[in-house]
Amino acid sequence: MRPDLSGRPPVAARPGRPRWGIQVGLRAAVAVASLLVLVVSGVAWATFKNFTATVPHGSAVPADLRDPDGADQNILLVGDDTRAGATRAELKALHTGHDITTANADTMMILHVPANGSRPTLVSFPRDSWVTIPGHGKGKLNAAYPDGFNAAKAAHESEQQAESAGLILTIRTLHALTGLHIDHYMQVNLLGFYRISVAIGGVKVCLNAAQNKTTDRDAYGSGYSGIDLPKGVSVIEGKQALAFVRQRHGLPHGDLDRIKRQQYFLKSAFEKITTAGTLLNPFKIRDLLQAVGQSLLTDPQLDLLSLARQFESLTSGKIAFATIPNNGPKLIYPDGVETSIVQVNTSAIPAFVQQLEGKGDAAYMKAKPAAPASVTVDVLNGTSTPRLAARNAEALKKLGFRINTVDSTTTTPKTVVEYPPGREGQAKAVVRDVPRATAVPSPDVARVTLVLGADGRQVRGLATPAATATTASPTATTAKPADPTTGLGCID
Repeated sequence: MRPDLSGRPPVAARPGRPRWGIQVGLRAAVAVASLLVLVVSGVAWATFKNFTATVPHGSAVPADLRDPDGADQNILLVGDDTRAGATRAELKALHTGHDITTANADTMMILHVPANGSRPTLVSFPRDSWVTIPGHGKGKLNAAYPDGFNAAKAAHESEQQAESAGLILTIRTLHALTGLHIDHYMQVNLLGFYRISVAIGGVKVCLNAAQNKTTDRDAYGSGYSGIDLPKGVSVIEGKQALAFVRQRHGLPHGDLDRIKRQQYFLKSAFEKITTAGTLLNPFKIRDLLQAVGQSLLTDPQLDLLSLARQFESLTSGKIAFATIPNNGPKLIYPDGVETSIVQVNTSAIPAFVQQLEGKGDAAYMKAKPAAPASVTVDVLNGTSTPRLAARNAEALKKLGFRINTVDSTTTTPKTVVEYPPGREGQAKAVVRDVPRATAVPSPDVARVTLVLGADGRQVRGLATPAATATTASPTATTAKPADPTTGLGCID
């Protein structure tokens, strides 16, 4: 995986995009986490019912984009960059410039809520994903929102109508990319994230290395997010919480590492919010609701009370995290100008969506494990651990498998067994000897391929227990071995 070497704004930047190019993370996700989790407390319920009556609503999601049977729910979570309503002190603390009118969305996630009561999944979409934006051609995913917003503004529509237009074009773009029907949306602005992180009294994080203005720089010397955190454990809120989830320059894999930061922060925020100290404190609940209420926009059909009841047992261990399949950062040259994108692995998306919706591969489920001697396997190391692929290949050989290629690949959070159509039984044989690995159908591989990830899952006899539990979701995020002071481990 190549790091983001360019750091330059996208080619043909959309109208209204600010020159400072701030990338903001996690505003929507933390707001929704706060909103959903706090209502499990009976103390908060009456306050929450009053709160929902004041939440502003945008336009409805068009019927052709919603799920026809209305069973599972998919909710788009978007973070908006507007600073409208910020005080002078907050604008200074935000470290993001003083634009209070331009609307951009650099955080896009889909919350998948199964109708059968199984765990929900929060899927992240890198802002630099190179996609087709309906009616606007190819571009980075985060251009969809301003494309819709600016078109509505040009038609003299109101601010709220323009924000709705940006959200709906983003929904159309994600629907075209994944095939997922998206029933609802929630939007939270940058100021809301700042105030929410303060309202919950900060979140505990652990860094593998100190991050500050000497590390948070792109190749051109710009991109400073304002982060100033030491190596090890810190409790962060406000400015530093925002900087932690904004930073992408100076990280090994740029925007993809920023998504890992977002998911890591959200897990820690879940733990903080679900403690009795937060849920049973009426003042913290009041501050939390106030922070969310000043920053939220939803579609009119979203029933927040009903959704909250679906999350009555929600804790940090009962929500899965995933990232859309991708091949990492890549430099491209549209119109002869260099720009850095995240290349979406479109061929892997159907299997990803099947896993997300709990459908699985019917052919795989029916297949019987093949005899190891009839199975040829490629083994790839998706971690930084030297010779991991070689050791696992040797272990498979001792179990009777034949080995073809032993190599390395891009950083992979989760150990998977990829297989092409027709090799379901062979894949099942490998999965049997790689405990808890996930089988993933893929037309991109020529044979069964074991991709070793950072979750520590290896061939039987080699595997060591993962230091931190991982979710059963596709391309889930993991951190390095757990630090006892955080429970989540440390992260880049």
